[in-house]
Amino acid sequence: MMDRVRLWVVFMAFFVLLSVTIAETVQVRDALVQFMEKLAPGNNPGEENWGWNMSSDPCINAWKGISCDKSVQFVQKIVLDKLNFTGVLDAASVCSAKNLAVLSLNNNNVSGILQDEISNCTRLTHLYLHGNNLSGNLPGSLSRLSNLKRLDVSDNGFYGGIPDISRVSGLLTFLAQNNQFDGVIPKFEFLNLEEFNVSNNNLSGSIPDVEGHFNASSFLGNPELCGKPLPNNCPPPQPPAEEKGWSSKMYLMYLGYALIALILLSLVALKVIWRNKHKDKKEIVNRGLQTDATKDKISSRTSSELKRGNISEYSITSVESGMGSSSLVVLSNPVVYGLKFKDLLRSPAELIWRGRHGSLYKVTLDSGVTLAVKRIRDWDISRDDFKKRVHRIDQVKHSNVMPVVAYYCSSQEQLVVYEFQHNGSLFRLLHGSQNGQLFDWGSRLSVAARIAKALAFMHEELQRDGIAHGNLKSSNILLNNGMEPCISEYGLSVVNNQDSSVLAPDDSFQDNTLPVNNASNVFKADVYGFGIILLELLTGKLVQNNGYELGQWVNSAIREEWTVEFFDKTLVLEGASEEMVNLLQVALKCTSSAPEERPSIREVAVIIDSIKEYEEKSFSSEA
Repeated sequence: MMDRVRLWVVFMAFFVLLSVTIAETVQVRDALVQFMEKLAPGNNPGEENWGWNMSSDPCINAWKGISCDKSVQFVQKIVLDKLNFTGVLDAASVCSAKNLAVLSLNNNNVSGILQDEISNCTRLTHLYLHGNNLSGNLPGSLSRLSNLKRLDVSDNGFYGGIPDISRVSGLLTFLAQNNQFDGVIPKFEFLNLEEFNVSNNNLSGSIPDVEGHFNASSFLGNPELCGKPLPNNCPPPQPPAEEKGWSSKMYLMYLGYALIALILLSLVALKVIWRNKHKDKKEIVNRGLQTDATKDKISSRTSSELKRGNISEYSITSVESGMGSSSLVVLSNPVVYGLKFKDLLRSPAELIWRGRHGSLYKVTLDSGVTLAVKRIRDWDISRDDFKKRVHRIDQVKHSNVMPVVAYYCSSQEQLVVYEFQHNGSLFRLLHGSQNGQLFDWGSRLSVAARIAKALAFMHEELQRDGIAHGNLKSSNILLNNGMEPCISEYGLSVVNNQDSSVLAPDDSFQDNTLPVNNASNVFKADVYGFGIILLELLTGKLVQNNGYELGQWVNSAIREEWTVEFFDKTLVLEGASEEMVNLLQVALKCTSSAPEERPSIREVAVIIDSIKEYEEKSFSSEA
């Protein structure tokens, strides 16, 4: 009890310390003044205490319609409804307030277009533009607002197609009725939406499957729309019109040409098959003779080059010689449809990483598709058990878990193939060069929530099979094209009794094949690994010795009553919050030295989701 009181006193002192720092920057103030000048050309409404001038501060002097954070430093909400503004919306200026979460201009007379620069409001969760005179295309840059929850552009003059904002996975509201949009309705996550309306536009084509979530009122007033939930069914596709005018003589003539061509192609195909068959036999014989002499030579060469930091291109054939002729199993994935094992071996491969239990290669196919190939070694698992494990993992799919594209298994080797993710990992985003990418508190909390939900789903689905991740860490959290986190290498870690790189301190089990009755500690080890990821997100510090040193440092920081030094400097600049403290408490529970004291990952996911919802509600309380 005394420790909790001390922790709370520490962070209250931390809040007081931050509250005396400077308010919003001069550049932001000047940009907001410019935003108002374009929104209300001429003079402002002239109300007492209106503000919006260069001689005052938006937070300290409480400008009209502006709400700031608890430390009175950053503008978080701008609500300017029903003020008869007649100017234009300067998105570039208003988005200079990087912490802006709510922008509402409902029921004014704002005209012009919604600029692409609206995507600069990276923390925007609510955008309300209902009842204005805006026109032009709705910008596709809206898809980059990954935190957006509510979007209302109804009762305006927007035209053109509705942009595809399906990547905004957390969207709850999309209201676009009473405009002039045309084209088809793009894909939405209708099960996640709470409000959706595109009525009274010029949309056409079939309505996507809304899965019974919305009725006809959301689509009325679009004469060329069809399909459920509207009463008018879409017409069946018309078969291609048959060509007329061919005589029986022409049919016979072209049929003869086709038969001749078929015979010629058959002869060519037989010749090619015969040549390839003899060539493959010759290659297999040569490979068998050269395997033992080549393997050690190439292994030593690649090892020495790695020590010198000279990672060059290889082909997997050179490093993985002696694999035999077992076929590559391609799972249901359109990215590599028709991929053959020989295609994988002959493609150029860059050695990305080599560790005690395997290697990782970046392989570029002739088609241009880039794959990540994980080679596993020293795993005492039978070929049948490996196949069953991979197929079972493939059956359990989640949008935030990387799917296996293909695999190869022989008596000596296991290869697992994924689609290569060019945006790197969470580790790189936290500790490497961010190239101007904003990784603020809201983004980190969203990442934590998505990882927790995905891991909880996998644990529940695979609990009976005894398949946990086994090596959860920030370098195994990859970022897809939409910068959403995806757990990679699930269930494919080499684990044994002496392997301290996988299990947390005090975790142990008896059998490296992980039967169900001995697998509980490995699931608890996943919870420990997730707790270390939370500490990385909060502190920004590197993980060493399986996170044990980071956990020790955190506990020392609490005992020594450190304040500013604890959180990552990026979070300190935003201002510490109660939600950060709550997430820290979750991390400490997950990293408890006793596995039985750690919560389940489902319990963790529920707590983090409630923290995230509380923060979102605090941003939108006036919206």
